[in-house]
Amino acid sequence: MIAGVDIGGTKTRIMAYLGERMIADEVLVTESWRIRQMETDATTLAGIVTNLCGGVAPAALAVGAHGCDTGEQCLHFQALLAARTGGAVQVVNDAELMVPAAGHVDGIGVVSGTGSIAVARTADGKMLAAGGWGWILGDEGSAPALVREAAKAIRHSLDRGQQGDPLIAALMRELNTDDQTKLGILLNETRGAAVWGRYANAVFDAAIAGSVLANRVIREGGAGLAALVELLIERGANPALVVAGGGVISEQPMLMTAFVEAMAKVSPSSQVLLLREPPVLGAVALARRLLVGQGLSSQIGAI
Repeated sequence: MIAGVDIGGTKTRIMAYLGERMIADEVLVTESWRIRQMETDATTLAGIVTNLCGGVAPAALAVGAHGCDTGEQCLHFQALLAARTGGAVQVVNDAELMVPAAGHVDGIGVVSGTGSIAVARTADGKMLAAGGWGWILGDEGSAPALVREAAKAIRHSLDRGQQGDPLIAALMRELNTDDQTKLGILLNETRGAAVWGRYANAVFDAAIAGSVLANRVIREGGAGLAALVELLIERGANPALVVAGGGVISEQPMLMTAFVEAMAKVSPSSQVLLLREPPVLGAVALARRLLVGQGLSSQIGAI
């Protein structure tokens, strides 16, 4: 029996298989079980997975974890889970699920959802990551960052006395106000990545309605994601394949188009794919490799 887990910033999805037969497919709100204390989280997750597997710990468990942004963090959580399940365990960043979920072994994974990050491995298995700093400092191209940049664009527009861009009305509708001066106050009162992320539809709706501001925000968001990939390539990541996924970029073609256009400038030779499968399938693929003695790379444990 094997299990794969995708721990995202908002949702956690777990799949378990007995041979080729799927025996469990569960989606949980991440905050309902994860408290960001690794020991406790490992105990809780091991229990959840074991229960889904009929009370038996899986022989191989692979986990892609949002927030495991260094090799050391991945190895630490991996060791904690292994101690609690007794089976083979592999923990990677959730962005590292993109490439195996797309059916490939090596490449750069990019997530654009509640947060954003780009992750790859060097030839010797060392983890390379760029981004993942959270929506206050960065997370370019993520849902809350798009809202943040949209609000800044609106602020500059209003300061110039320009009030006609559709983005202004769209964000005001999301915040349920007709008072432009309250945009900042309302955003501050609802401050949080998941909450702000839910307002991101306003940006895309406005862009479809012809908003110059929203289209610029989306274009710059795609460029921000490509800049993360560029940093990894400069640090030694293989540029041949880039796989993007996550709740925003997979659901919003305009952001994917902006990313592809920016990648054409950053790394013209890269093949850029949009992941159309659930990222958790990448964890399932890793668990299958783990079961037969293969890892994400031959040196997955390298830090």
